[in-house]
Amino acid sequence: MSVSLIAFAVLIAAFAVGSFTRINAGLIATVAAFGVGTLVAGLTIKDVIGQFPAGLFFILVGATLLFAIVRINGTIDLLAYWAELLAGNRRFLVPVLMFLLTAALASAGAFTPAAIAIVAPVGLALGSRFGISTLSMGLVIVQGANAGAFSPVNPFGVLGNVMLDDAGASQDSLKLYLYCFAFNAVLAVIAYLLIESIMKKRAARAAVAEGNGAPESGSEGLGSPAPTAGGGATALMTAPAAVVVEAAERTPVKVAATPIRVATLLGIGALLVMTTTFGLDVGVASLVVALALIILNPGVQKPAVESMPWSAIVLVTGIVTYVGMLEEMGALEELQAGIAGLGNSSVAALITSYVVGIVSAFASTTGTLGVISPIVTPIAMDPLLTPIGVVTAIAISSSVVDVSPMSTSGALLMASAQPKDERMFFRALLLWAVAMIAVVPLLVWLVFVQLGIG
Repeated sequence: MSVSLIAFAVLIAAFAVGSFTRINAGLIATVAAFGVGTLVAGLTIKDVIGQFPAGLFFILVGATLLFAIVRINGTIDLLAYWAELLAGNRRFLVPVLMFLLTAALASAGAFTPAAIAIVAPVGLALGSRFGISTLSMGLVIVQGANAGAFSPVNPFGVLGNVMLDDAGASQDSLKLYLYCFAFNAVLAVIAYLLIESIMKKRAARAAVAEGNGAPESGSEGLGSPAPTAGGGATALMTAPAAVVVEAAERTPVKVAATPIRVATLLGIGALLVMTTTFGLDVGVASLVVALALIILNPGVQKPAVESMPWSAIVLVTGIVTYVGMLEEMGALEELQAGIAGLGNSSVAALITSYVVGIVSAFASTTGTLGVISPIVTPIAMDPLLTPIGVVTAIAISSSVVDVSPMSTSGALLMASAQPKDERMFFRALLLWAVAMIAVVPLLVWLVFVQLGIG
């Protein structure tokens, strides 16, 4: 077995162990980078340390600290309150507003799991009050996070832009964001309408079964609203209407626009201006805004730091460090040569899209993008293809499967669902992720690579 095959096998093993145990794959990858790098590839410890992604680390720390503060100081509650006021008794506006809220947080730089963790509990509870399936609302929220994930100030977008930069297409950064946003917006509409249609049919069948004296077994699956008093399928079918009436009559609990919350909103706006207009590093800008908010409200510092997703930060930086070691030892060049040996960059783009989709369903999307980035560059630079088309196809394929219950985003939805819905929620999310793996890579390859949209 060659040195490169050994190195890739260790990376796959790190992903596998991290997926099926509680051991952090990034921690495994970090230790393995030193072991493989020094013992197998002949690198020095200093060479391996040099592969640590300091820039990405500051982006992750800055963004997650800032949005921990946003959650703790109640700014997210204020945004949810405004969303409920805007929705009024208009049920169709609830998923739209939750999609836009999650997309806005991700676009402003929130790590997608952080955006989902912030919005999901509020969105699922708000949806339930309007008789909306928790599953359909959950899918909308994840697609909202994915819609904003390739903003230039989001960690996903940063990695996507690295691929564009390496392919000589840095001017297409905004296009990457807009294409991903539009695709996920369409997918959110499809997911919502499909799941709500299925729920409506299930409720109708349950009502008929109860009318015949035989309540339908399992009719509360797929994250349906809880039955009202009286139980059975009739209650399930009438729950949406009852909840809508109740939601229309109740007055939302007021959340005050306190000075610190207004300052937080201004800080997020300042972050966008500093990073997009003045080109300031996302991590540095996030830390500047976070420090300003801590100075205004020192009590938020301790809970914000403690609630940061350090496990995710270790995961991402560890995987990227290992990939850097692979590049340093020349293993990625061998893999690139293998893909180039296919003789067709378009086919290589399709295969790569499927690979990132499958891997990302079980592992970190950010880590997957970090692994695949050097491999995408030669494909994107093929004169017969457009760099923005190739990178967009890879970006969408890697992120659209984040709804998998074995990924961070899917797990967050599972945590936000009602206990009675857990088994059906797991199956439904897994089924949706499998469908995304099967369909989306081919679809985006046809649209963005074959048609050359860009």
